Amino acid sequence: MKRCKVALIMVSIFFLMSILSSGVMAKDLTLSSWLPAKHHIVTGMVQPWIDDVKKVTDGRVSIKILAKGLGHPKAHFDIAKNGLADVAYSCNVYIPGRFSLPQAVELPFLGDSAEAMCVAYWRTYKKYFEKAGEYKGVKLISVFVHGPGQIHNSKKEIKSIADLKGMKFRIPGGIAAEVTKALGVVGIQKPASKSYEILSRGVADGIFFPKSSIQAFKITKLVPYTTLVPGGLYNTAFFIVMNQKTFDSFSKADQKAVLDVSGEVFAKRAGQVWDAKDKSGLDAIVAAGNHVITASPEFVAEIKAATKDIEASWVAKAKKKGVNGKRALKYYRKQVKNYK
Repeated sequence: MKRCKVALIMVSIFFLMSILSSGVMAKDLTLSSWLPAKHHIVTGMVQPWIDDVKKVTDGRVSIKILAKGLGHPKAHFDIAKNGLADVAYSCNVYIPGRFSLPQAVELPFLGDSAEAMCVAYWRTYKKYFEKAGEYKGVKLISVFVHGPGQIHNSKKEIKSIADLKGMKFRIPGGIAAEVTKALGVVGIQKPASKSYEILSRGVADGIFFPKSSIQAFKITKLVPYTTLVPGGLYNTAFFIVMNQKTFDSFSKADQKAVLDVSGEVFAKRAGQVWDAKDKSGLDAIVAAGNHVITASPEFVAEIKAATKDIEASWVAKAKKKGVNGKRALKYYRKQVKNYK
């Protein structure tokens, strides 16, 4: 009997040491989210990724979305970097001066499919941008963009640049801010979560937003006029990151498992969600009786002429980071065009 007890104890100790040495102890992580719990970034992108991570690690990596975000959207990179939460996401434009390479995917007329643009962005990041180290200090989980940004306002149909002159629009920042300036619009840079507030109070006349966000932020009645710009007037780049020490604490097998459901997999799902929401968003805009028009070829030509220097400016920024901007953009556009 004594020998059996000793053998049982030895087996138990061996099993426990095996678990500790392999790094497979369960990790209960936190994710800080600044968007409403029912927003499609949360329900359609972040939560499915959390579910995937738990599944592929057999429950060893479990992530819980905090009931309330730990700060302003602009703080979420540092929230993850400093370990206040293990995972966080945000828009690059909310952190001015920190990221310049992602602005490539925010330029006008890059595409109509969010899925194609999201996947192209991840591939372009891996091929051209990663080496610049703009995400140093965290483990990048994925990058993505929303659907093509469009023109929505409360005043009138927008058929030319002249119609936009002097109007006040909520903008996300980044390339959208440069486009805004080039079109003679007064930009009000605020997080998307402030959209209803500034539009309902008349602080802004309109907003540059993808079609999906009009419904998501409940502003359909506040912007009864929409002009759709083929290829998009602009875009917005996002990231989702994990605290580096947290990631390093996983076993090698779990690190690989997490990465296998991140990167391009996450980007593709994000794009599919945006495309579906853009479709339902436009349906909701039309169902509400809003006025929807498509920019004429002449209007598109006007926008292209007014914004032509923005791309060259980005190429110069990329060069300072050691990246050939022209090649990167050519590669990105090719990935979008050929995406299936």
